[in-house]
Amino acid sequence: MDAKYWDSKYETEDYVYTKLVNRFVKEYCEPLTPGTAMDVAGGEGRNTVWLAQQGWRVENIDFSQKALDKCLSFAEEEGVAGFVDTNCSSALDFEPNETPVDLAVIAYLQINQADLKTAIKRVASHIKPGGHLMGVWHSRDNLEQSFGGPRDPEVLPNPELLAEYLAGEGFEVLDCRNRDGQIQTREGLKPSVTAVMFARKLG
Repeated sequence: MDAKYWDSKYETEDYVYTKLVNRFVKEYCEPLTPGTAMDVAGGEGRNTVWLAQQGWRVENIDFSQKALDKCLSFAEEEGVAGFVDTNCSSALDFEPNETPVDLAVIAYLQINQADLKTAIKRVASHIKPGGHLMGVWHSRDNLEQSFGGPRDPEVLPNPELLAEYLAGEGFEVLDCRNRDGQIQTREGLKPSVTAVMFARKLG
C-alpha cells in the first residue's frame, strides 16, 4: 500500500481511526515529562494531538498528506496547533524537522518485517540519550488468539521480533510484551492481542 491508497482512505470528513488517543500510548507516555516528540506514521493525528495537549512539541511524520491535513485541522480545533508540525515522508527514509527528540511514538505501523526493522532503527537514531521509544502494533499472536488487524503474518510483529529490531541501538527495553487490547467493531468491542514496546535510550 502506498501514499495514494492512504490518501484515498483518508478522503472523508470522518476520522478513520477516531480522534481518541491510543490507550497504550496514553498509559506509557502520560508519566513522561513533556519535551520534543515525533509521531511516526501518525496518520490523522489522534496521538499527535493528545501529546500536544500534554505539552509536547510534536512532529507527525506520515506519507499521506490527506492525513496530515486532517491532523492540522484537529490540532486547530483543540487549540494546540502551535505545538504540532507535520512532515510528509515515509517511515523508512524520513528526515525529521527537529532531531534528536525526547520521545518517539510508532503506533500501528503494520508493514513487512524487513521494512519495520529499518523504520525502528531509523526512529531510534533520532532519539536523545535519556529519551523514550513507545511502539504499539497488532501482534502476530492475534492471528490465532483474537480478532481484528491484518491477517498477513508478514506485517504482524511479535514482542521477540520487536526487541530484536531494536537491539544494538543503545536502548534499555523497559517493557516488550503482548497486552490485551480491544478493537471497535459494528458488533461492539472485540478482544485483540496488542504488541507493546517501551524503551529508554542509554547515555
